[in-house]
Amino acid sequence: MLRRLHHEQPESFEFTPANKAWAEAQITKYPEGRQASAVIPLLWRAQEQEGWLTRPAIEYVADMLGMAYIRALEVATFYFMFQLEPVGSVAHIQVCGTTTCMICGAENLMEICKEKIAPKPHMLSADGKFSWEEVECLGACSNAPMAQIGKDYYEDLTAERFAEILDELAAGQVPVPGPQNGRYAAEPKSGLVALTEFESGRTQYNASVARAVEIGDGIKRIDGTEVPLRAPWQGKAEGAAQVAEIAEKEPALLAAAREGGADDLKLLKGVGPKLEGTLNDLGIYHYDQIAAWTEAEIAWVDTRLAFKGRVERDGWIEQAKKLAAGEETEFSKRAKDDKIYD
Repeated sequence: MLRRLHHEQPESFEFTPANKAWAEAQITKYPEGRQASAVIPLLWRAQEQEGWLTRPAIEYVADMLGMAYIRALEVATFYFMFQLEPVGSVAHIQVCGTTTCMICGAENLMEICKEKIAPKPHMLSADGKFSWEEVECLGACSNAPMAQIGKDYYEDLTAERFAEILDELAAGQVPVPGPQNGRYAAEPKSGLVALTEFESGRTQYNASVARAVEIGDGIKRIDGTEVPLRAPWQGKAEGAAQVAEIAEKEPALLAAAREGGADDLKLLKGVGPKLEGTLNDLGIYHYDQIAAWTEAEIAWVDTRLAFKGRVERDGWIEQAKKLAAGEETEFSKRAKDDKIYD
């Protein structure tokens, strides 16, 4: 299927402050020189923010990652998860049209989409609230036919129930997802034939539905405030307001290595020849320098490296303390045995 950018594009795109903080945290997950590996999560976040993926958004993400625009465009046009044209402001409906769902009535669901939303896929409804498309297998074959609406699966659908769901969404409600015919999960329609002793003690909903009900709004787009903005090695943060900036403090630096020569900083996991050179240029030559860094000093170093967060992510402080004391780390042993950088 040919996928092109929509003929009408906004003039510009920029992440919200919360989403930008989230995006910057994702980049720290990847090694130096590999920041382009974050292209899919960043493009997805841009789509979540705007509802669809625009050309300015693709180029904005490419600039963040130091990629050529064509490379980011290749990713956006390859994966069908990226919507390259406007979608409904309330919900985009994805009806599974693969074998099992088609046999069980997916065509009837598509007829409802044509009747209630638009005559063709990817067209907006008259009020701009809905759009729809046929997609390949979504992996819920036991509960066919089904559709994904927002982030939730609606399974065991009939044309009548599907039409009701669309009406409920249009009225501002969020219908309970999961099986729509009374089934608990994906057990046989005739009832359980195994593990029947657990049936009396089960909860009201299966785990997926229970989580969706708890969230209460599977069609809401992510705006950066509902998930931790920092990567795990950066500490916990529940929202943008809780991400505190740490005041920087310059650590103890040297004009040159001490007598006897510089330590082999490449024995620290996460430090290669290029990064070792950068550290030396900053005045960092020895393990004991790194071992003594405070949080504020780590922040100072962070801003001068290509990727923030790598000091804590790779555990430089703990490694440096051992190496400074003449001990070995698991990585330093392997680096010496394998002669990684020879």
